Amino acid sequence: MGEPRVVVIGAGIGGLVAALLLTSQGCNVTVVETHRWPGGKMREITVAGRAMDAGPTVFTMKDVFEDIFNQAGEDLHNHVKLHPVNILARHAWERHGWESSNGTDELDLFADRQASAEAISKFASPDEGRRYLAFCREAAAIHDTLEHSFMRVDRPSQLALIRRAGLGPMLRTKPFSSMWNALSNNFKDPRLQQLFGRYATYCGSSPFLSPATLMLIAHVEQQGVWLIDGGMHQLAKALADLVTARGGTIQYCVSASRILVDGERASGVTLSDGSLITADAVVMNGDSNALATGLLGTMASDAVSKTSHLARSLSALTWNMVAETDGFALSRHNVFFARESKKEFSDLFEKRIIADDPTVYICAQDRDDLGRKNEDGPERLLVLINAPADGDIKDYSSEGIERCQQKMFQKLERFGLRIYNRGEPMIPTSPKAFSGLFPATGGALYGRATHGAMASFARPGSRSKIKGLYLTGGSVHPGAGVPMVALSGQIAAKNLIADWTSQRRFRPAATVGGMSMR
Repeated sequence: MGEPRVVVIGAGIGGLVAALLLTSQGCNVTVVETHRWPGGKMREITVAGRAMDAGPTVFTMKDVFEDIFNQAGEDLHNHVKLHPVNILARHAWERHGWESSNGTDELDLFADRQASAEAISKFASPDEGRRYLAFCREAAAIHDTLEHSFMRVDRPSQLALIRRAGLGPMLRTKPFSSMWNALSNNFKDPRLQQLFGRYATYCGSSPFLSPATLMLIAHVEQQGVWLIDGGMHQLAKALADLVTARGGTIQYCVSASRILVDGERASGVTLSDGSLITADAVVMNGDSNALATGLLGTMASDAVSKTSHLARSLSALTWNMVAETDGFALSRHNVFFARESKKEFSDLFEKRIIADDPTVYICAQDRDDLGRKNEDGPERLLVLINAPADGDIKDYSSEGIERCQQKMFQKLERFGLRIYNRGEPMIPTSPKAFSGLFPATGGALYGRATHGAMASFARPGSRSKIKGLYLTGGSVHPGAGVPMVALSGQIAAKNLIADWTSQRRFRPAATVGGMSMR
């Protein structure tokens, strides 16, 4: 029947991975992307004439991308240059005081587990160092239980997951215990509880509401963090270049306005310029709520269930800037913690306001993990605080953003960090701006929040309720974060080809995800 025609809506990481694997199998793939760049949230902006990452900044689970590139007949390391880090992140807490600081406590976590244990022993106590090693073993066990039974497979039911992993190991992943309660048992020092509770925000969630299962994220970081030469956006560019090199087409600055359904099957896409692309299958790389709310037409609105705005994950308020710094020795990744973790997350998820005293993350993009700068002078900084995903219902005025900025700078000064802006622009991105960039999200950056034992099963799988319409991205299984999104693209491509093969519509002579196409 000829080459299958596939339209991929969105050139985010999930869409690009799906497009690359499908083009590698001989599919006729067209990617349509609203923006001028590939990568979706993995975007790059220019400040003071210097390009810098404005999205994800941490690269983990390298093996996921090595596998994807290998499936496409490529070597990841021929397309991006990776450097392993020694210091995962630098963490800081104020000792006392509200208006003034009586000093800071600092703790580095290392890629070497024993080095982290020794640092924690000096920072807190030898007992806490031993508890950290026990925590690492527990986080590794949770990860190992779920890696091949949940994360790397099509969305399983609860029963299927128990059958695959076993009831005992599943219960040991602690799905019914909150992350905060589990960490309170793991550590006695509240600073360590706060540090490891922060991993819930990697899914846009609260450690007080998330299952202890999310402790596996700590193990993922312990397995390795890498820096990419030129920034994270280089990975998106590499994937996009390979898609076009394999014969795929990427159309930028054009949106999908409607998904067409012929009978019970997706049959094409109408674009914002009025043109029509007919297709044998459609891959949606965007928030699944865009389908459910009818943003892509009524024909596809029943493909997934709608997500309540109260179930959304976190958004953020970020600033990209080029500035000079002194006073605090920055590493590549830096976290300046709020005084009261419980109040911070209560503000975000109950009061739905930006915390009065937020945790601040800074990615110093001209530094390596040891804090060495590429060159003297002003440096590129991405500064981030968490925010509720209310960008579609709340107006973030320039005055309000300015007030948040001033409070954030004042907070950093209490840690001894001074940031000097010499008249160069600082580019803020608010939940309202994120909502505009990524429709139907309200600015949520991670899809649905991972709150409660059942949250992971509430995400849709790659197969939608409409035949021929597949889903990928951070709002679908297996979840948010760059590696998980890449896995969702891999799963979507694998399922699309498996479905076509079962219908005997085409027979490419290769494999995707280990599945023979003969």
